[in-house]
Amino acid sequence: MNTTSLDAIQINSGLPSWIMFVQPLFFVLAAMPYLFAIAGIILVLIIISSGYQMMASKGDPKVFQIAQGKLTTSVLGIVIIFVSYWVVLLVLKFLGINFDNPLIR
Repeated sequence: MNTTSLDAIQINSGLPSWIMFVQPLFFVLAAMPYLFAIAGIILVLIIISSGYQMMASKGDPKVFQIAQGKLTTSVLGIVIIFVSYWVVLLVLKFLGINFDNPLIR
């Protein structure tokens, strides 16, 4: 028996591990930490970029205002992402779905 087969790997519910990629809820819950890490890295890069753009504006109010808008938009976007994450968690809790293993109610 080949132990590297996807059927040989079991998750807590006893189902094969590939099932988590078939059902959207499993996929979303598995991808969430990676998506938040990517969003955080992008946020830091945008903050650095807009800060540099503010410094390089040399007193030009139009360029400074564009950089400030970019900074405000990026911070607002990350706030929306985290609020939506908590809303999803609250809805899952209200529906009685376990966060660790969505098959267990």
